[in-house]
Amino acid sequence: MALAKILWVDDEIESLQSQKLFLENKGYEVHTLTNGFDAIDYVKENFVDVVLMDETMPGITGLETLTKIKEVNQSIPVVLITKNETENLMDDAIGSQISDYLIKPVNPNQVLLSLKKIIDNKRLVSEKTTSAYQQQFRNLFMALNSNPNYNEWMDIYKKLVYWELEMSKADSPEMSEVLQQQKSEANNEYFKYISRHYASWLKPKSAEAPIMSHTLFQFKVLPHAEKGVPLFFILIDNLRFDQWKAIQPIFAENFRIAEEESFYAILPTATQYSRNAIFSGLLPVDIEKKFPKQWKNDNDEGGKNLHEEEFFREQLKRLGKGDLKVSFTKVLNHHAGQELVNNIHNLLQNDINVIVYNFVDMLSHARTEMEVLKELANDEKSYRSITTSWFEHSPLNQALKKIADKKINIVMATDHGSIRVQKPSKVIGDKETTTNIRYKHGRNLNFEPKEVLAFRDPAEAGLPMPNVNSSFIFAREDMYLCYPNNYNYYVNYYRNTFQHGGVSLEEMIIPVVRMTSK
Repeated sequence: MALAKILWVDDEIESLQSQKLFLENKGYEVHTLTNGFDAIDYVKENFVDVVLMDETMPGITGLETLTKIKEVNQSIPVVLITKNETENLMDDAIGSQISDYLIKPVNPNQVLLSLKKIIDNKRLVSEKTTSAYQQQFRNLFMALNSNPNYNEWMDIYKKLVYWELEMSKADSPEMSEVLQQQKSEANNEYFKYISRHYASWLKPKSAEAPIMSHTLFQFKVLPHAEKGVPLFFILIDNLRFDQWKAIQPIFAENFRIAEEESFYAILPTATQYSRNAIFSGLLPVDIEKKFPKQWKNDNDEGGKNLHEEEFFREQLKRLGKGDLKVSFTKVLNHHAGQELVNNIHNLLQNDINVIVYNFVDMLSHARTEMEVLKELANDEKSYRSITTSWFEHSPLNQALKKIADKKINIVMATDHGSIRVQKPSKVIGDKETTTNIRYKHGRNLNFEPKEVLAFRDPAEAGLPMPNVNSSFIFAREDMYLCYPNNYNYYVNYYRNTFQHGGVSLEEMIIPVVRMTSK
């Protein structure tokens, strides 16, 4: 069986018989034609892996033939072979989506290398990726078992994300499974680490604590506010680190990535807690004390994030920056997104512009409820793909493109991530117990201690006490919490959905990225 079927189109094909024979000896099947018209007819009737196309032919040029072939089959790779090295021709060729081009005279090895790049690229990438990960596997294993601190955990997670993204390009189910097992082991060890250290991070004046939700703005955003250079603080709700890496190239088209870091979302890794903490600069227990009328617990009626701008302005005053000119924009639907696009230039007059964009969180919740989205985003790779497609065509991207030529600073962050849940854990509670899937609070909770992180005293976790004797529990790794009532129904309904609120690398270690104008 031939390695690939090659169509070689050249009006002087007779002079290339030695090259044709060379490729055939290498295992390729080569069909030759002398003009573009025959080539167009041929690809209509026959399967072809790659077309080698001479540019200068009588009747119809190589570029004209290329255009017609792409109309027949957009995915056929075409290698243009030409004597002409003019800039205009190269621009036209690249604009016509050629896969490669060669300058005459070509030798057989040049042609072979071009074919290998095109045909064998995926296999070669897969082999190289698999080999590289095998070499790094032991390093990651050693890192996981060397009692990592919070900085080292961020580094471990970034490396796992890197290899997950690399594996998604390769075709190696076996090594992908090994990586997922290592990621699961990492989440197991991470849960133990958080169980030991989380409460100590929240103690007043703790010297050993990472940047967290309630300290993010003070230490990672505000230092980049400077008079005369507008700062845009963009918070995309529920954006995992791997999703950031997926949309990073789109940002990089217009902005320079100056600093890519991560920070820790507080528990619960849920919007009403983590996002309010970001904008207030306070832990939830302190928000409730300072803003008792504005704070809402899970079971309270009304919106839970309605006062973020008020919290934000109060934080600025507390940090001695109340004189800064600021704006606060929330985008919860497409109409609000279009308003942002139309108004973006007016925001350049401000010192700090906060933009809260809520699409990814809505996608996560909609995916749970809509079967069609479950099919479209049935794993992490497809979830990243949908996120990338959304951002590329989003009003947010349009708005940023409009001001890309201005001197601005951008800090992009999120409030929490999410994890695809797989394993159910049974919880029993009274009627006041919350319905969240990754965390719950209530009185007299009955649960499996090994499957959750529990705080009998919510204040230890920086959380308010909704009711007397209320306690909080947070699901570990990829577990999700279900009640005994209709247990099997809810187990099947929520399995394999993306949820947030618990303890996992994906939910807690999240991106904060600084960008500048190019």
